[in-house]
Amino acid sequence: MAKIERFEDIDAWKKARELTKVIYEVTGQGKIATDFSLRDQLRRASVSIMANIAEGFERGGNKEFRQFLAQAKGSTGEIKSILYAALDAGMTTSEQFQLIVGLADDISRLLAGFLRYLKSTDHKGSKFK
Repeated sequence: MAKIERFEDIDAWKKARELTKVIYEVTGQGKIATDFSLRDQLRRASVSIMANIAEGFERGGNKEFRQFLAQAKGSTGEIKSILYAALDAGMTTSEQFQLIVGLADDISRLLAGFLRYLKSTDHKGSKFK
């Protein structure tokens, strides 16, 4: 694995940024834009992925970083679940659903791989770089 100097170098964070952009675009128009609770929950969950990756990176140790990555991974599931509700209620299109779920799945896979890597290289709480 290449040395990661900044959280912006982490592939899962880059993909989470892309997901957040798409979610803001999708939730800014159509029926989903009028359901403020659902819209805001999707937005918060997507931003949470980015924020947890960044915060965990800045904390300093592998163990704590893994906890934040696990939180970020959980938020990908939250997004997918909320999207099912939006799809079932006719608030999003099948194409939008597939795009967002695909991005969430990609992030989840990236995070799972990163978590496996960090667990296998844990150095008693030292920075993973």
